Amino acid sequence: MWLVVGLGNPGAEYEATRHNLGFMLIDTLFGRAHGRRFRNEAGAKVAEATLAGEPVLLAKPQTFMNLSGESVRPLLERRADGDPAKLIVAVDDVALPFGMVRVRAQGSAGGQKGLKSIIDRLGTQQFARVRLGIKPDHPVADLTSFVLAAIPKRDRTQLDEMLERGADAVEATIGTGVERAMALFNQRAPTE
Repeated sequence: MWLVVGLGNPGAEYEATRHNLGFMLIDTLFGRAHGRRFRNEAGAKVAEATLAGEPVLLAKPQTFMNLSGESVRPLLERRADGDPAKLIVAVDDVALPFGMVRVRAQGSAGGQKGLKSIIDRLGTQQFARVRLGIKPDHPVADLTSFVLAAIPKRDRTQLDEMLERGADAVEATIGTGVERAMALFNQRAPTE
């Protein structure tokens, strides 16, 4: 079974924030797969689904972003035989322009504390991730306040497009492999 984890923070006050794009992507995948319901397991809201013809466990850790690994490790051990090759993590990325989607086969946390927690708990960087861009188009004085702020309504269309593209990237990773998904979905940022 694949484990697809979206990173975010639990609670209504965080629902529409940039830092909760991982949760939003899980909800998009849940809708596509016509999931029945989420339930609690290992400190996460989880739902079984089928994506790209494969069984998948969709998960939204309820441990807060910085402790995501506390939930991901037991889920991976129970549901995917502890195999990081069966893990995909969806996460917001402040280094990518808003609306951009990137797939990575592995890598460092890049300053993202939820990814760092998962890497620390699993003892490996060898798992796929779908990165969802939130980089501001203007300087911000306080990055923490920026990522925890609600996404403006004017950006809703672009947000929806990014979530659909991110869901496509997850399905491609499951169906055709991470390398093929990278070739299909990765694009250069305008400043690169």
